[in-house]
Amino acid sequence: MKNYALVTGASGEIGQAIAREMAAQGYNLYLHYFRNKHAVEKLQIEFSSIIECKLIKANLAVQEGPRMLAEQIKTPIDVFIYNCGSSHTGLITDVSEKELDGMVQLQLKSPFQLIQQLLPSMIERKKGSIVMITSIWGQTGASCEVLYSMVKGGMNTMVKALSKELAPSGIRVNAVAPGIISTKMNEHLSEKELEEISEEIPLGRFGLPEEVSDAVGYLVSKKSSYVTGHILPVNGAWYC
Repeated sequence: MKNYALVTGASGEIGQAIAREMAAQGYNLYLHYFRNKHAVEKLQIEFSSIIECKLIKANLAVQEGPRMLAEQIKTPIDVFIYNCGSSHTGLITDVSEKELDGMVQLQLKSPFQLIQQLLPSMIERKKGSIVMITSIWGQTGASCEVLYSMVKGGMNTMVKALSKELAPSGIRVNAVAPGIISTKMNEHLSEKELEEISEEIPLGRFGLPEEVSDAVGYLVSKKSSYVTGHILPVNGAWYC
């Protein structure tokens, strides 16, 4: 029987790295995207000779997004990786209701609702793995990133609670909490700011998308068969 993994946010650098890791482990893929179709099409071509790879478009920052995504899934999912990298920087007093609703939907409601729809087949087969990509700020909190810290912290707590609920069904739930990773999300930072942050990190550099995907690969693999409810930091000892 073929095994399938669903990766959300697969068009970003971290999502692409995760997709490659899942393909290397032999999973057929559903790759979710919203805007950057070209990036996932390139992955589809890259994987065409080794696995099945299907593309799914949905906006997970709006209420109907999870339903639209789930309707495009035609096979039971063995691995679900929720990776959506939208961040928000600014004072809490400047956060609009639209920004608040969009972030809560993207980072809390959408993964919750997708898991609700994917779980029945996992429970029936008594197997499955769920990995959430959260953030260092979900563990420590960050000034001027209160909204982002709040939703990522909620994701971490969801992982801990859900892992206890699903363990009797043989389903493991974990998270990877990256520190600062070299992606386009950091393009707003100046060279001086990038250098200053690097100096704060004990390992002296930003992380790589592949270092996040390696952690995901471990949590999905049999090597972590007794690991569930774990938030795995990938942060170079930054803010430990």
